Amino acid sequence: MMRRVLSRRCAIAIVLVGVSFTAPALAQDKTVKIGVLNDMSSLYADIGGPNSVVAAKMAVADSGLEAKGWKIEVVSGDHQNKPDVGVNLARQWIDVDKVDMITDTPNSGVALAISNLVKEKNSILMNSGGASADLTGKACNANTISMTYDTYMLAHGTGQALTKAGGNTWFFLTADYAFGAALERDTTAVIKANGGQVLGSVKHPLNTADFSSFLLQAQASKAKVIGLANAGGDTTNAIKQAAEFGITAGGQKLAALLLFIQDVHSLGLKVAQGLTFTESYYWDLNDNTRAFAQRFQKQVKNGAMPSMTQAGVYAAVLHYLKTLEAMGGNPHDGAKVVAKMKEIPADDQPFGKSIIRADGRRMVPAYLFEVKSPAESKAPWDYYKKIADISAEDAARPLSESECPLVKK
Repeated sequence: MMRRVLSRRCAIAIVLVGVSFTAPALAQDKTVKIGVLNDMSSLYADIGGPNSVVAAKMAVADSGLEAKGWKIEVVSGDHQNKPDVGVNLARQWIDVDKVDMITDTPNSGVALAISNLVKEKNSILMNSGGASADLTGKACNANTISMTYDTYMLAHGTGQALTKAGGNTWFFLTADYAFGAALERDTTAVIKANGGQVLGSVKHPLNTADFSSFLLQAQASKAKVIGLANAGGDTTNAIKQAAEFGITAGGQKLAALLLFIQDVHSLGLKVAQGLTFTESYYWDLNDNTRAFAQRFQKQVKNGAMPSMTQAGVYAAVLHYLKTLEAMGGNPHDGAKVVAKMKEIPADDQPFGKSIIRADGRRMVPAYLFEVKSPAESKAPWDYYKKIADISAEDAARPLSESECPLVKK
């Protein structure tokens, strides 16, 4: 009997020793895999694409973790602007390739689908490219963060400014998917709140080459402002063709509700001059934004300045890695890491120091810009002049109005 009791005690002791050695080993896991998921080949490739991968790798290097013994891998994939393609790839990453965090996701339909997936899998989405404010609103969850901008910010920047300036009648050209619908919805609310009215709208397929029929409807509406609730190649095609139709020459104003520096570069200042738009990052804002942009420009193959979303990818990856370091290792627990990211202020060159709210929205300021004329531009990529500052509090939907179930009211 005594031998049996001693044997049982020895067995318990061995188990306890095993636990004592295993638990710290798990806590100190210093392997990380990050997936950059975006449009690598179509209308959003310039604002994300391969240059977002460069931004992610810059953040890994700047974190300094590899020099401290961490093993960090960055993989990338093309979601082709299709939610099913994006989800299938992300599922493979999470289940088979053991990707810990997914970032970028320009295309709100894809971003919303990936957000649902990371909730199901207890992984992480650090969105930079998807614009729908629903990601931190009614579709929010404890595994998703939006780092850079959203449709609420765009509406309350560009939409409010133009309506207050006398553009009190609008007609929308809207991309026919989640992003376009959210942007038209949020901008319409701002227009009406400021005494304006929407005379009509028309939806166009994603990646449209011919905008002629849509522009003719907008022209016929006699609206003072034609709101382009689209992005990337769709925005640049619409602006080019509007110039050919003489729409702005006829007195109507184009509102590029989402415009990136790559779009302006593609259009050229002669065509883009005078466009008003809202962004949360521009390379020439201050010493920190310039320093980051100059380092980025040297590392990308096409010599471009970073887009707002590419800067957001850098900021997302850097904050994620700093959080893992503060936790002493990678717990491979998405909700736990996201909760910690909300406790630690994000601090980086593109956006400065800021917090992440309970709904997952990073609180960054925004800026109302106007595209310079060719005569005003003094150097390559010198494209914007700042019209107004928008505080982080004004750029984000107030928590008092939030539909996010994580927000306590």
